[in-house]
Amino acid sequence: MRGARVAEPAVRPPDAFAALYDEHFPSIYNYVASRLGRDVADDLAADTFVIALRKQGEYDPEKGAVRPWLFGIATRLVAQHRRQETRRYRALARVGREEIADSHENRVINWVSAEGLQPRLAIALAALPRGQRDVLLLSALAQFSHEEIAQALGISYGTVGSRLSRARKKVRDALGEDNDG
Repeated sequence: MRGARVAEPAVRPPDAFAALYDEHFPSIYNYVASRLGRDVADDLAADTFVIALRKQGEYDPEKGAVRPWLFGIATRLVAQHRRQETRRYRALARVGREEIADSHENRVINWVSAEGLQPRLAIALAALPRGQRDVLLLSALAQFSHEEIAQALGISYGTVGSRLSRARKKVRDALGEDNDG
């Protein structure tokens, strides 16, 4: 039953909401942990579902699947913790090879650090405007399509494309990569 919509009525029965939680909590947790670290991921992932339960009447299946809606809630919670996130990227830039948490983001950063790029990557991510960082990380960490990112953040498809393009260019520039490839 993985991937199927759990229930579509405005108010989900408790069992349906529990199934929704069971299906999506791990990916929400991993996304938040990748953005802010595991120390706050439990709380923010749980808060995502508390908000979803409270606002379940506002979810409109006609506007898209429930997964991007949940990631939109999680992304807004991450934005509320943006200062901590920016500080974390700056700290990563200073600490070099020190491992902060076992997350996808840190595995990527550890791989990049083998190339000596970790501080520049962390600085580049910290320097991105929130909207560009959100789009880039939803694409990279949650592997969302442009449509899913647009739904999650409540922005247009075209805005997703332009923010993603700008973010990628800024990161490439910060890393000193050739923009032709």
